[in-house]
Order: sequence, then C-alpha cells, then structure tokens
Amino acid sequence: MALVPEVAGRLVGAGVEVVVQRGAGASAHFPDAAYEEKGAGLGDGAGVVAGAGLVARVNAPDPEESRRMEEGTTVVSFLQPASQLPTVQALVARKATAFSLDLVPRISRAQSMDALSSQATVSGYLAALAAAERLPKFFPMFMTAAGTVPPAKVLVLGAGVAGLQAIATARRLGAQVRAYDVRAAAKEEVESLGAHFVELALETQEGSGGYAREQSEEFLARQRELIGNEVAASDAVITTAAVPGRKAPVLVTTPMVEAMPEGAVVVDMAADGGGNCELSEPGQEVEHHGVLVYGMTNPPSGMPTHASFLYSRNVFNFLSLVLAEGELEPDFDDEIVSGCCVVRAGEVVHAPTAELLAQEAP
Repeated sequence: MALVPEVAGRLVGAGVEVVVQRGAGASAHFPDAAYEEKGAGLGDGAGVVAGAGLVARVNAPDPEESRRMEEGTTVVSFLQPASQLPTVQALVARKATAFSLDLVPRISRAQSMDALSSQATVSGYLAALAAAERLPKFFPMFMTAAGTVPPAKVLVLGAGVAGLQAIATARRLGAQVRAYDVRAAAKEEVESLGAHFVELALETQEGSGGYAREQSEEFLARQRELIGNEVAASDAVITTAAVPGRKAPVLVTTPMVEAMPEGAVVVDMAADGGGNCELSEPGQEVEHHGVLVYGMTNPPSGMPTHASFLYSRNVFNFLSLVLAEGELEPDFDDEIVSGCCVVRAGEVVHAPTAELLAQEAP
C-alpha cells in the first residue's frame, strides 16, 4: 500500500483530502475501517482516480488508468520508467507530472524518502529465504552422527541495500557467503557482515548518488568472463544488480548456469527490470540443466505489511516536501524533487527515459 492508515491520517491532518480504493489494503492487513477511523474516504475503481489532483501508488499505473486521470494530475509511485514506456506516454498525453521514488537521489537529506532502499531491505531478506527454500540442501553446516553436512555456498551479485540484506540473511541461516559489486567501496560493508568480497581485475563503476552506474557492454563482457568461475562454484546465486531508470545488466549467462552443480538455484531479484540472468522469466521458476532459475517480481509484495509500513513513510516524507498547507507546490530547483521527476506537465524531463522514448519513435 502507498498509504497505511496512520500515514493517511497524518495527511488528513495536514489538510489533504484522502480517498483510498476500497479493499486495497486488505491483503496487507489494513482494513477499510482503519482508514475511515483516520478520516480518509473510500472509493471504488476508476472513481478513486477521477478528479484526484495527486495519485499515490506502489507500482506504475497502466496506460488505461493513466488515460482516466484528470489532465494535469500528479503521480507518485515506483514508476520504473525504463520498463513502463507506454505508461509514460499516456501520462505525457494527460499533461501529468510524475515522480518516481526509485529515482530519489541518495543524499543524506533524502534518506527518509528513499523508497528504493526501504523496499530493497525487504527484497533482499526475501531473496535469501527464497534461495534457502528452493535449494535442496541445508544452508548451515550440520555435524551429525551420520556425518558432517557442509554449509551451502551462496554468491550474492550486487552489494547495495538489497544485496547486503541478502548477505546478512544468508549468513544468519548459516551459509558460506561470497559477494561481488562493481563499487569497490562495497568491500568493507560486505566483510562487516562476515562474507568474503570477490575482487575482480576490473575498474570500479560507482556512479552519482551512491548508485552503480550503467556499464558498457565491453565491461560487462569482461565481468561475465571473470565471474563465471564464482558462479560455477556456488550452490545458490542471488542477483540484485540494478541501475535506476535503466534495464538491468545481464550478469549470469546461460553457459554460466549450465556450469553450476545439479540442484543449484539462481534467484534473480532484477527480473522486473529485464533480469540479471539470461534465463530469467518474471514470476516464473525455470529449470535448465538441473538448475532452478527464479525470476522474482515485486519482491516486497511477499511481505506486504512491513513493506507498506516503510513505503508509506517514504511517500509521506516526499509529499511533505512538495505540499504546502494541503496544496501541491513542488520546488523544481530542489535536487530531490527534480531528481525523481520523470514527467513535468506533460514533458519528459528524465533524460534516460527521453532517450528510450526517442529510440521507440517510428
């Protein structure tokens, strides 16, 4: 949920009229009555969107919903524009303004609005559990009368927030964990969790705002060549590499999967963004040469209560920045506001998205 009842109540107290889609919070265990108790109204279907000056969502609206919005409305969500170009085009046609919380710059002032990090915490935790559940081996070492069971060997690719949480969770479960990241600065964080940092003979790839930057195909080819041996020696590989606003880089190729031991598992957390593994199918478990490849989609939905708890606070903190006395007054000179704005009054202002749309044009 984009808003939990407590946060809806805080917006009502700030002078905002809040209308929540009826039943939307049920699966996350937030009943309609809890919203009504906080002063929010309830609406059905398209009626929630019609007439709204601002629409807060978790994921991007589909093109049809976007076309039903009032002209000039504002949307706040995980827009993920690189994979939602038809929606972006529909929002442009409605002269909408759209903020994508996965593009919030990673600066200290924006930490409370960093929805990418808050949801990555949930995703990384669930990815490690998904790997442990699907691997036909124990994660921890066991010493029994029947013999010693060695710990599972887990490789985590990408040591951002999600990767670090996956590392920490796999370590708590007793696995032997190795991790790799294109940012050299990640080494200290990986080792602080008791995992081994894999160092490759490659230049660091740290971009602006604390994110990894998009890599060239030459870099990725060399990276895949060097990482292949690590993948082949692993019982489970968890991939978390993503560049906001861009297609996820392919890190695990089909030959790499074929070199893994029988019964091994690949959990691809980037399946929604195109996938870090060549064989990933969003939301599907694909078996190839005895290896299971699981393409996770919308991982935070697997833990909806706490994912909503965190995300709604990110939404509220961002709205607090663009609201004044209950009215929308975004300051586009603010680097947070401009940094996560994809569409402004019908114009695409996010350069990577504009480039992708230009490529799509006939």
